[in-house]
Amino acid sequence: MDKIKEAKNKTLFVLQNISKTFYPKFQALTNITFSVNKGDFIVIAGANGSGKTVLMHIIAGLEEASEGELIFFKEQRVGLVFQEADSQILAETVAEDVAFGPKNAGLSKEAVKQKVHESLQWTSLLEKKDFSSRLLSGGEKRRLALAGILALDSDIFIFDEPFANLDWPSVRQVCELLEKLKKEGKTILVLTHELEKILAYANRFIILSQGRAVFDGSVEEGLSEQMLTKLENWGIRNPLQSYKKKEDLHW
Repeated sequence: MDKIKEAKNKTLFVLQNISKTFYPKFQALTNITFSVNKGDFIVIAGANGSGKTVLMHIIAGLEEASEGELIFFKEQRVGLVFQEADSQILAETVAEDVAFGPKNAGLSKEAVKQKVHESLQWTSLLEKKDFSSRLLSGGEKRRLALAGILALDSDIFIFDEPFANLDWPSVRQVCELLEKLKKEGKTILVLTHELEKILAYANRFIILSQGRAVFDGSVEEGLSEQMLTKLENWGIRNPLQSYKKKEDLHW
């Protein structure tokens, strides 16, 4: 009985038979079912058009499922970092952008100032607090989006294709922040098809294909020889592919 109670306490939310249909008859998601526990780091992989972003929008409350239920067991703040970080920039300067959420949540002037300072310090953007938000690099814009989420005391962090259009130094910056969130016990969902960049941090691996969950298990299970032969059929490159000479560099 204690183990059952403990399991329920750890579960943050459950998706039960979630389906999403867009007008007139496009089936984006079909019968998606899984639960998310506190402290999970879940990589949700799939080719473009597999339903990852639609799923993210449903979890965050930006879209409603056509069928099924999304059940949160207690109130949770869900923060999103969109693939196009520019779409999340709302203010002229870095500090003003991070302050936007806390101000609209009704926090006092001093509380907002404290939240902005802590969030920018956490994301290593404090020295750029007076910079133009729009002139940041791609990696810095994603860090700014994360700072805004941190300032709202989010419980669940969702990253949609966090490596899109980033150079290698920016990819490393994003990975370092994700690792930092993980060490602090945050609950993280990363939606991506670039598994080789992020899978080492995850404790759980879900694959979507044509709107259906075709795999849900541990990372180790997902990288088994049997599974690796299926990845290309689902539009995902083998993340264990290695290069030793020039001829290996063909995709």
